[in-house]
Amino acid sequence: MNIQYFTEDPLFILAIGILVVFVSIIGFRLHAFLALLLGAFVVALITPEAAILLYQTGKGVSEAAAQRLADQSEGIRIATEFGNTCGKIGILIAMASIIGKTMLESGAAEKIVRSTLKITGDKYAPMTFLGSSFFIGIPVFFDTVFYLMVPLAKAMAMRVGKNYGLLILCIAAGAAMANSLVPPTPGPLFLVTEMNIPIGMMMMGGFLVGLVTISAGYLYAVWANRKWPIPLRDAVDAPLDEIKTLSEKDERELPALWFSLLPIVIPIVLISVNALIGSFVDVSKASSSWLTSVLDFIGEKNVALSLGALSSIWLLAVQKKGDKKGLTASVQTALMSAGVIILITSAGGAFGGMLQQTGISLRLAELTKDYQMALIPLAFFITAIVRTAQGSATVAMITASGILAGMANAGTLEYHQLYLGLAIACGSKLIPWMNDSGFWIVCKMSNLTEQEALKTFSPLLTIMGLVGLIVILIAASIFPLI
Repeated sequence: MNIQYFTEDPLFILAIGILVVFVSIIGFRLHAFLALLLGAFVVALITPEAAILLYQTGKGVSEAAAQRLADQSEGIRIATEFGNTCGKIGILIAMASIIGKTMLESGAAEKIVRSTLKITGDKYAPMTFLGSSFFIGIPVFFDTVFYLMVPLAKAMAMRVGKNYGLLILCIAAGAAMANSLVPPTPGPLFLVTEMNIPIGMMMMGGFLVGLVTISAGYLYAVWANRKWPIPLRDAVDAPLDEIKTLSEKDERELPALWFSLLPIVIPIVLISVNALIGSFVDVSKASSSWLTSVLDFIGEKNVALSLGALSSIWLLAVQKKGDKKGLTASVQTALMSAGVIILITSAGGAFGGMLQQTGISLRLAELTKDYQMALIPLAFFITAIVRTAQGSATVAMITASGILAGMANAGTLEYHQLYLGLAIACGSKLIPWMNDSGFWIVCKMSNLTEQEALKTFSPLLTIMGLVGLIVILIAASIFPLI
């Protein structure tokens, strides 16, 4: 094989790009934002002009416009893709972060969990924790859900005298799957925008796949709890006497349940209604209806999430009883956290954009043209490899979607691109270990040893991801949605 042809092959450039990101994060402990930007620059530098021209013309762009892009410097091309990604998800991530932070500080999330426990009782506490963490994990990030619910799990374990490990695994299962499958968390949001998946469809598909995967996760958690029972341990940051006090906190200090649910319900309902209108109503004929216009406006994802954030700020303001400084500090902390996520996600978008300009999608499409159903496991395992190597589920989803977005948007699939997005989401669950920040959150917050986490938490997420892949393959075959 000609050496020049080999080095210009999109698969070779892809391997180099991923290697740069892996070595930067794992070997040099570089921040994910810098590692992804470095990977984008390397890919941009070694991508031949002919590949960029082919990629652009394949999208239907004129030869003149394609040439203008190819003539741009690497820095401008990267900055353009960075800005495009930030424009798509920046507001959404900021609003989701505000919702998560304010729900935590106002006591809304704790109220939701407690209210659910009142209905199910202590006997069904593990399933309650599983469902609650999945539901709260829709707008709230995994680590926040875990921080919130671990003290409750310790209080519950103290009350019933057993099943501490089962409660911890149920929290992890619900929060982890919601984090990767259901918008508005960053990974699913990126998939929605990058792969042109209707956000309402991603919400519904992610929710349904999530229900199946967390059910499988629950069965494993029950088995693991019997085989390796984990005791409730005292800790400096969570003394057992303080846990008891937390479990006895006065109910009157918490907000009403309807008020607590508002920041989650508002965006979900508005976006879902807007999606239904878009699917079943002829907008051109209904343009004169003021109600349709209003719903179209407030159901747009940026507006819906902003309204949810406003309701959560209102909730926190009521709970803080006019403490403006405390309210400002909470929102500022949320936005600072969101800023880092936005930077990492946008850098991932730039990296994915540079990978797309290599023509990797056309190359993979050529390799899989006779067996398109193979694209679903391909998407899953590409994501799984990236996740296992560098630890971040979000970065893995961004990388895989950058590789496969061209095929998802080409309109030639035998099934809806939703299934590719869901496969990427499930692939991001394999395999959490010591290079994953979530692994250490689970270890340190719940006082598990590393060996206990490797025997319980890591297999839990891996099993749920694999079950998700099987469900997606069956659904794509039976219900292609096209």
